[in-house]
Amino acid sequence: MKHSSTRELFNYWNAQRGSRPAPERGEIEPSAIRRALADTFMLDIDPRRGHPFRIAGTRVCALFGRELKGLSFVGLWAAQGRDELCDLLASVVSETVGVVAGVSAASSGGAALDLELLLLPLAQRGGASSRLLGALAPTEPPAWLGAETLRPLALGMTRYLGPQTGPYSGPQSRPLVPRKARIRHGLIVYDGGHA
Repeated sequence: MKHSSTRELFNYWNAQRGSRPAPERGEIEPSAIRRALADTFMLDIDPRRGHPFRIAGTRVCALFGRELKGLSFVGLWAAQGRDELCDLLASVVSETVGVVAGVSAASSGGAALDLELLLLPLAQRGGASSRLLGALAPTEPPAWLGAETLRPLALGMTRYLGPQTGPYSGPQSRPLVPRKARIRHGLIVYDGGHA
């Protein structure tokens, strides 16, 4: 995670859930994430309506030049990438795992912008996920914010945030290595090919 808002939100969510797959919606206290709040949003899990926004922070709304409450989250994305996004949202809900992803877009004036997206499940009364907590933050603050708006978003590289229960501490020092491989000079090496 590159952006301070996504790291803060993930660490808070992770601390609130403890050893459970996800914290409950009622356990999320906005004042505890005040530095990340402007980049934070919450979605209803409602695929038929495009996972509408329950709430959206001021910087998230400023990126699109309008209040997002009640609008479709999926509707903010380019048409050719919506199926992939819907699959990603379904995975977060069904697998109860978080996701961090790169996002790209352009402003109405044509300026390119890279963003970081975080999606985290929230449980309801110990049951299945009923809401998604997320953050959408530009990697660099755009100079045009407030004067222009974003065009449809495009999903980039994604990474699932597995079932770790401690605070996020960055990349692990030793990657998981498949059985038929070994680590050599920091790389995973698969034996085979030339003898």
